[in-house]
This record gives sequence, C-alpha cells and structure tokens, in this order.
Amino acid sequence: MKKYLMILGGFTGILFLFTVIPSRFAAPASDTAEPPVATETATIPAETATSTTAEPAGRADLCESYQMLDITSGKVEEISVRDYVIGAVCAEMPATFEPEALKAQAVAAHTYAERQHLLEQSHPTAELCGADFSNDSSQYQACFTENQARQYYGDNFEASYAKITAAVDEVLPYVLEYDGTPIIAAFCSMSAGTTESAETVWGSKVEYLVPVESEADTSAPRYLETASFTGEEFQAAVQDALPDAVWDTDMAKWVQIGACSQSGTVLEVTVGGKTCSGQELRQMLGLRSAVFSVDVQDGKLVFTTKGYGHGVGMSQYGANAMAKDGADWQEILCHYYPAAQLVQGELPA
Repeated sequence: MKKYLMILGGFTGILFLFTVIPSRFAAPASDTAEPPVATETATIPAETATSTTAEPAGRADLCESYQMLDITSGKVEEISVRDYVIGAVCAEMPATFEPEALKAQAVAAHTYAERQHLLEQSHPTAELCGADFSNDSSQYQACFTENQARQYYGDNFEASYAKITAAVDEVLPYVLEYDGTPIIAAFCSMSAGTTESAETVWGSKVEYLVPVESEADTSAPRYLETASFTGEEFQAAVQDALPDAVWDTDMAKWVQIGACSQSGTVLEVTVGGKTCSGQELRQMLGLRSAVFSVDVQDGKLVFTTKGYGHGVGMSQYGANAMAKDGADWQEILCHYYPAAQLVQGELPA
C-alpha cells in the first residue's frame, strides 16, 4: 500500500524562518569546496535535454534493482536500488552537508532513477542496450561505486560513506510523484536567490518545477563569480555558434543583455548583433549560470554570474541551509517541488 504525504503549496511561508547562511561541486572536507561531478545534465533526466513533455507509461511498483550500462566495457550490469542511491548521493552532494539535506538528495536521486526506468520501459533508448541509464555522468545522474567513493573520500571514507548510507536507508522507500508518475527531480548547486522554472530553461511548463524562494543561496560559497575574456578569447568562444557576428570597435557594444526572467535568468542577449539565449551564451563561455551581467574592464569582457547551475528544482545549498535551520527532508522537498506528492512505496522483499 502507498502512503501519500501531500506536498502543500502553502508551505512556502515556512521559509521565512530560514535565515541561516547556507552542489553540486563540493569536496567532502568542506562546504566551501566544490562536489565531485562537474556535469549539469546529470542533475536531470535525459529527456529534459530536448523536452519536458515525455511521460512514462503507467506506474510500476518500486524497483528492486536497475540495469546500468558501463560505457567503458559496453556491458549492462545490475545494481541494487540501495547501492545506486547511495552512489548517486556520494557523487552529487558533499558528505559534509546536513543529514536532512542528504536525505532530500537521496529521495531526488531515487525518484530520478524510478522515472528513468519507467521511461526506458515505455520508450527504450537504443544506445542503452536495454539498460535504464548508463554511467556516463554527462548524460545521466552521476553514481559512484563503493570503490570510487573510497578513492574520492580517502581517509574520510568510513565516516562519509556511513553518514550517506544512514541517510539513504531512512528514506529509501520514498519517491516524489505528480499525477501518479515519478517527477522530473531536477536539482542544482545554488540558484540566484529564487529558483527558476522548467519552462524558462527547457521550454516546457512543469507544474512542480516553478520558481520558489531560496534566499540562502546568495550567501553560499562562490555565489558571485567573474569570468574575463580578451576580445580574441571571446570571439573564438562564440565563433562556431555565431559565425555571422559583427564586432563593433567599441567592445562595450559586443554584448547587450535583453529580457530576463523574474528569477534573473538572461532570456535574450545580443552578441555581435546576433541574438541568442542566455543559456546558449552560458554554454559557449562555460559560465557558472545564465544569471549574469557583463562589463568592460581593462580591455576585457567581464561576466559576473550569480548561483551555479540551471537553477531549476532543489537548490542543494538552499536545502542545506534549510536543514541547518531545523527543516527536515520532507519540508525541504515540499518547498522545492511544490505540487508534487511524497509517496512511500513498498520495496521488493
């Protein structure tokens, strides 16, 4: 039997209580470092690379294990749900984060895997050879094996792995659903102070991936970052995507920011007289986010970014800040995925 815990939209009022200063890219030794996996597409199901409209066919009971394609050997290997979720949390969130934040990450990781499994059952991806996902972290959620985690954590392995395992074991039966289907459990390192909508980033509206307050992100390590480019470096970076760009003698006219979303994401930017999205320019330049401003300093274009990642779904630093201020994992998920349901399913014996 499933037990449903309704996630109430009115919960956002609780967030006014969270005033403590608060990942995706942090080393286990410190909250100020950055985590192991440097790929953003790993934080969302592969479907969102092109569309957020695909839905799995039907709803199955929770899986006992997943099939994962090893891209190095080409073999499909079986991995237990528990081992997968533990490995995903190890790879996607610093072990130094609060236990309640780790639990929230575990539910998001489990939800991701369940949705991906169902999608592959109804719409198989030929390249996966029957697997639910691969261990290519540029395409799918990252996941460490125990040996990889041991190498990554080094002398801190025993304590770090035990902490994450305990968090996972407490929440393993839970997933997030919307209309009876596992949600797109997107997450990011930190927003620009308000999370972004899926519609802004991926072009399709998703009821539970909407902007919510995450003010603690503005106090997170490396919230503000700058990236500088000489004229030659900038032109080289955008040349392939914007081959017809024309460069004014005044560098200040090279980049003109147009419309922005309410969360701060640059929606439209003119580069050398050609228009593109802020997300596209972010990819060209390797910026930390599409929430940016630009200025000319000492003959260089200087971009100042806010936050890290696409900004959609759960902010990891925001989740950690909420946990530090007393929120439990259910409250964290309730805040960042409004309109979703937290479902306790029965794991296979």
